[in-house]
Amino acid sequence: MIDLGPLYLSPLNAAALGLFAVCWLFYQPLLDLMGRRGGAVINTDLAVVRSAWMRNMAKRQGRFMDAQLLAQTLSSSSFFASSNLILIAATAGVLFGGQASFRNVSSLMVVKTSSRVLFEAQLALVLVTLARGLLDFIWGIRQLNYVLAAVGATPEAADDATHHAFGDIAGRLLNPALHSVNSGVRGYYFALAAAAWLFGPLAFIAATLGAVGLLVWRQRRSPAAYAIADLRRLLEATPEK
Repeated sequence: MIDLGPLYLSPLNAAALGLFAVCWLFYQPLLDLMGRRGGAVINTDLAVVRSAWMRNMAKRQGRFMDAQLLAQTLSSSSFFASSNLILIAATAGVLFGGQASFRNVSSLMVVKTSSRVLFEAQLALVLVTLARGLLDFIWGIRQLNYVLAAVGATPEAADDATHHAFGDIAGRLLNPALHSVNSGVRGYYFALAAAAWLFGPLAFIAATLGAVGLLVWRQRRSPAAYAIADLRRLLEATPEK
C-alpha cells in the first residue's frame, strides 16, 4: 500500500494513476513528435490547411463565408465549454455531497472504491481533468475572437504582399485557437478514462489505454487523417498566386 496521508493506494491503483498521469500529460508532446517524424497527423496537417485558408481569406473581396465559418466554430466551441461546465458542476455536486454521496454510489455493485477518501480522490481526478479542458475551451474561445478581429481588420484593397502578411498573421492566431479547442475536446476522453477508476484499477488502465489508442488512431489512421494529409500535400504542391 502507498500511504498518501489519509489516502491509501494499492500498488495496482498507484500504477493505474501513474499511467493515467503520463498519458494525460504527455499525449500532446507525443503527438507533436509523430507530426515532426512525418506521416498523417490531423492536427499537424490541419495547421497547414488553416494557414492556407487564412491566406486565401485575405485575398477575397467578400469574406462573408469566412466569417460564417469562424462564427460556427466559435458557436461549437461555446457549446462544448457549456457542456463541460455542466459536467463540472455535476461532478462537484457528488464530490461535495459528503457521506450520503459515498454511501449511495458505493452501494452499486459495479463501483470499486474501498473508502470515502479514495472515492473522493477518484471524483477529484475527473473534476481536475474536466477543469483543465474548460480552461482550454475558454482560452480557445478568446483566441477565436481575436481571429475574428484580425479578419475584420484585413484590408480588401491591398497588394499581394500585404494580403499575404495579414493572412499569415490570421493563421498564426487561428491555429493556436483551434489547438486549444482540440485540447478541450480531448479532455472529454481523459475524463471518461478517469471516471473508469470508479470501476476499479483494471478498468482504469483499460480505459486510459483505450482513450489514447482511439485518439492516436483518429489522428493517424482514420479516413479523415488520410484525407487531410492528401489535402495538405495538394495545397503544398499548388503554387500560391
